[in-house]
Amino acid sequence: MGSKNKLKRFKENETFSNVFQPTREEMIGNHPMKGKWGQEVFKNNHPLVLELGCGKGEYTVELGKRFPDKNFIGIDIKGARFWRGAKTAIEEDITNVAFLRTQIELIEHAFAPEEISEIWITFPDPQIKYKRTKHRLTNSQFLQRYKNILTAEGTVNLKTDSEFMHGYTLGLLHGEGHEVIYANHHIYKNEGAPAVVTEIQTFYEQQYLEQKKAITYIQFRIK
Repeated sequence: MGSKNKLKRFKENETFSNVFQPTREEMIGNHPMKGKWGQEVFKNNHPLVLELGCGKGEYTVELGKRFPDKNFIGIDIKGARFWRGAKTAIEEDITNVAFLRTQIELIEHAFAPEEISEIWITFPDPQIKYKRTKHRLTNSQFLQRYKNILTAEGTVNLKTDSEFMHGYTLGLLHGEGHEVIYANHHIYKNEGAPAVVTEIQTFYEQQYLEQKKAITYIQFRIK
């Protein structure tokens, strides 16, 4: 994407009512919507669901369409990417979808304890190199951050094309005593995956499937 195109998208994001772009300083001082997303943004008390590293926002938007009785927030640091999802939500009048531009390690500053009912992590960078494990979205530190904002029964969904990430996460969950609700190392080959996991496919997922990559899925609860 050219820098001119990126600039255009950044400008357009600023006009979207469903996009929130706080500075890092504003986040660290706690986002003004912390604890009030339902009341202030969505004007209801429906369960609040996050997609972390939402990319173009395709999954967030599709979840919003399927579950009108829930609210969805896609989170990514790259606003030019989720511009597409934000624009689609506005064009199609999907009022239960919003986007937050921030770093995922700051989510506790944006959401209050027990404000979130569910988290989706779709096709994250597996950060295979040892030095980059601190950025891996299912490491112990991130799990603790999620636990701090999830309800007691809140769940996390990990969908990835990385067998490494799938194996690493399962090992960590078992090792730390978390509850693995469901795990499948090849959702399109082995039956039983929830429909929402197989029926919503991102642009990149379709590419992975063309390359005959296995798509894996884990649903878990942090104890």
